[in-house]
Amino acid sequence: MDDYRSAPAPASSAARTRPPERGSGIPLGRLLGVPIHLAPSWLLLAALITLTYSQFLTSRREELSLGTGLAVGFGFVVCLLLSVLLHELGHAITSRQSGIGVSGITLEMLGGYTEMEREAPRPGVELFVSLAGPVVSLLLGLLSGAAALVLPAGGIAETFAFQLALSNIVVAVFNALPGLPLDGGRALQALVWKISGDPNLGRRVAGWSGRLVAVATAGTVVVLFMQGILNGWFGLLFTLLVSITMWVGAGQAIRHGKVAASLPPFNARELARPIVPVAAVTPLAEAERIAEQAGGHHLAVVDGAGAMLGFVHGASARAVPAERRPWVPIGDVTRRLDEHHVLPGDLRGTDLLHAIRDDPGGDYLVVSGEDVHGVLRGAELLSLVETRRPDGRPTSRRNRT
Repeated sequence: MDDYRSAPAPASSAARTRPPERGSGIPLGRLLGVPIHLAPSWLLLAALITLTYSQFLTSRREELSLGTGLAVGFGFVVCLLLSVLLHELGHAITSRQSGIGVSGITLEMLGGYTEMEREAPRPGVELFVSLAGPVVSLLLGLLSGAAALVLPAGGIAETFAFQLALSNIVVAVFNALPGLPLDGGRALQALVWKISGDPNLGRRVAGWSGRLVAVATAGTVVVLFMQGILNGWFGLLFTLLVSITMWVGAGQAIRHGKVAASLPPFNARELARPIVPVAAVTPLAEAERIAEQAGGHHLAVVDGAGAMLGFVHGASARAVPAERRPWVPIGDVTRRLDEHHVLPGDLRGTDLLHAIRDDPGGDYLVVSGEDVHGVLRGAELLSLVETRRPDGRPTSRRNRT
């Protein structure tokens, strides 16, 4: 499964809805500038596939030793891992070509996912990026199949190539099914978005379709197992686990669509509050007076050269006793600005929420190039979200502490 942040696919991917933790998993380095991580869960699957594949070989080739079978099985696992990586790179490269940033790729037990920095701006881009992964898997399957045809018949190499071809083709076909979190679900979302003009409707429709695909997949594999067409408990349990993961991912997509529909129709630039620059040596009491005279604008603390240091940390400022405020410099109650607290002015909707997920209550500098628009307060954005219904109509305000 796939996701641009959504859920993973069996030996595949997509570009995910549930955002993973940044840098989660074992770092494997960078490929084409994209950080690659390996989830620890993959190690369990690797061991199971190695054992299963080695038993498959040794049961059909008595001349093979257990050690040789395990070595070939491990090689098969590595090839599957590379196949998933190439699948994800298909998403990552097309995303970059479409102007969407890529945060990284994570390879995990049931496949992999590519984390995008923002949502696709148009349905055509969503369709282009979503289909890139299955196309890569299909090409890998065809190449492996061609290799199987030219290799000596009946040999281990031919069997290996055939199994690899079959695995990649199954991944391509399965991921093309029209339901989130699969790539085909992303394509369905793009088509509904194109027809209706509403990306959130597309996400919800593709999410419900994903639940149907999950149920159909589970039902089909159970029937095949009961009829003896599918042999072995490993295949049954693995497919059922995939179905459960799909159901959960589809539910996340449905909820994501509802939440996105409740977001205010403003970008970060429009939500930013004006700022007043104040030198770091300015006493806290004087800085508060300046902010009040400026109409309650947010204070931006700057150094002697005028470079911005950060924003006043509200809790720290409130903790200063009134009698000490004329003597405590505002620099002492400043939260330093870092790259994770700077937002592009055009961010909106779920992209904006995604950008502040690590510090939802923090203050963020909003910029467009070298132009500074002001400060966006994460707590105020979340308050706006909570006071709107999924249909966009206002509802009763909830008090926040």
